[in-house]
Amino acid sequence: MQEIFDSISAALQAGKAKAVKELVEQALAENIPAKDILEQALLPGMDVIAVKFKNNEVYVPEVLIAARAMNTGTALLKPYLAESGAKPVGKAVIGTVKGDLHDIGKNLVRMMFEGKGIEVADLGVDVSPERFLESYRSEKPDIVALSALLTTTMPEMKDIVDAFVAAGVRDQVIIMVGGAPVTDSFRESIGADIYAADAASAAEEAKRAILRKRGERA
Repeated sequence: MQEIFDSISAALQAGKAKAVKELVEQALAENIPAKDILEQALLPGMDVIAVKFKNNEVYVPEVLIAARAMNTGTALLKPYLAESGAKPVGKAVIGTVKGDLHDIGKNLVRMMFEGKGIEVADLGVDVSPERFLESYRSEKPDIVALSALLTTTMPEMKDIVDAFVAAGVRDQVIIMVGGAPVTDSFRESIGADIYAADAASAAEEAKRAILRKRGERA
């Protein structure tokens, strides 16, 4: 069984979506539980990519290709996971703040979150505080992740935190901030919970925070 897990992981890391599809189908045909395929093949494979990305051993194109391969595998597993009652690690709402149209960083964070088993509702770019709040109310996420790539749009992050405070739900959600001009001291100044310098770190911090919030071991 470990052999096929290793093969799926290696194919994912190489960005071979077709091979991932065939190997996942083979594993399912051999009655290997979908949860095991996800947790022992796909997620570890994406973990390797995340570490390499953090260490500048792979770059954005390789991450995108690996994420596409992973999505091919998880799409096959979804019906089986739903049937077995398997749940994601947690849930996040993510978006680039109002006035900012940059999405590459946000998309990388989304992929890294998914690679950690976190379900993601992606609001896209130019997202207002009101929309973040509406999405929080409808999605009930553990984390709301805000991205800003311009110094001129960073103040929007404070407006979003303030909107959650005004709505009386600030203490019920973890707010994460990131993006090229964002720093941990800025995070502290606006009252957000987590700052992450890169997509891989963001996913690690998010998973750790979710497990802590739920009283589980990270």
